[in-house]
Amino acid sequence: MTMLLDISQTAIPSSKITHAGINAAATLSLIEWLTGDECHALDEVGLISGLGRRLRAIGLPIDRLTLHLMTLHPELIGRTFAWAPGEPIEIHDREHGMRLTIANTPLQKALETRETLIVGPGESQHGRWQHIDIFSGRGLVQLMIAPLCNADGPISSAAFGTKRPSGFTSAEQQVIARILPALRNATELRVLRQCELSLLDTYIGPMTASRILAGHIRRGEIESMETALLLCDLRGFTELSNRLPGNVVLGLLNAYFDKVVPAITREGGEVLKFMGDAVLAFFPGIDPPGACNAALAAARAILDDVDRFQYDDINIKVGIALHYGEVSYGNVGSGSRLDFTLIGPDVNVVSRIQSICSERGEALLISEAFREKAHITDAVSIGPQRLKGFADAMELFALAS
Repeated sequence: MTMLLDISQTAIPSSKITHAGINAAATLSLIEWLTGDECHALDEVGLISGLGRRLRAIGLPIDRLTLHLMTLHPELIGRTFAWAPGEPIEIHDREHGMRLTIANTPLQKALETRETLIVGPGESQHGRWQHIDIFSGRGLVQLMIAPLCNADGPISSAAFGTKRPSGFTSAEQQVIARILPALRNATELRVLRQCELSLLDTYIGPMTASRILAGHIRRGEIESMETALLLCDLRGFTELSNRLPGNVVLGLLNAYFDKVVPAITREGGEVLKFMGDAVLAFFPGIDPPGACNAALAAARAILDDVDRFQYDDINIKVGIALHYGEVSYGNVGSGSRLDFTLIGPDVNVVSRIQSICSERGEALLISEAFREKAHITDAVSIGPQRLKGFADAMELFALAS
């Protein structure tokens, strides 16, 4: 059985609700909960758990309740939360390939038409749905799928499933339709929060994102910190980009970053900038020895991964500079166009050390300050080096192989 339910002008006659064993006061109480402070304070798990229990409590035969919350994320299309009576909440991160899984299903049809869809078991004009992981093997007889259309952005959805042989009654369907606007608003708030966090994390990193969300967005708000700095540069990138097609260069660059960035974040580092083919990272919130050893572990992982790396028959090499020092971290820019960045002499030092890496063909060089903080005893001095813009030569070290 398949039908579209137009809920735009739906009213719930009191007689039908009473006949179904659900009174108007119970429905109103559920709507008030969805729009109230208690629900507002809950995360997605708390929302779906509270909603599922309350729907059952007012008499609806809900055996499966799912929320499919879409987001803006470079790797994920969204996240699914699934509830069933007496079971723990299931959480499924959905990669972009999930679109293929729900293609030609009622779930996809509801999203496309933006109309509530009610389907029974077996084949329908909108395809099957029992094979979808959150519904599979649960003996569901009927599914009511409701798109949760936000003002803009991706469309989320909710699905209400029952095992009752006769499915949902007309009055029960109308009760669900009655709560949908409040549920849409509750989920939209959470979707916007998640989009906000994921976009900030994606483009500026988690530490900077937390500062922005905490309100530190005025130009000139600067804090000083001591941290380990890592600068990784791809060797010969200019020559490669001049002779290779643009799509190959872009693919190579992304594959290279896939080796560098995870190695940094695994060790607690944060990528501050992509500067062409270079990556500048720092390691905040860690004691000096811990920060330096984390940066060193990241550098070694990068070198190990790159040594085995080949893209389209292209082998690459990198140069990595490590330094420990004091930096100023905060907002710079003009007017309403600002950027979080690190500035200070020690940022310049790590950049100049990386230049020495390129000049000498060294894979990894560290400063004396870094060597001391990390308690490295097997480093080999390459002698004092003149750094551009600095009056005094600085002794640099390579690690013993």
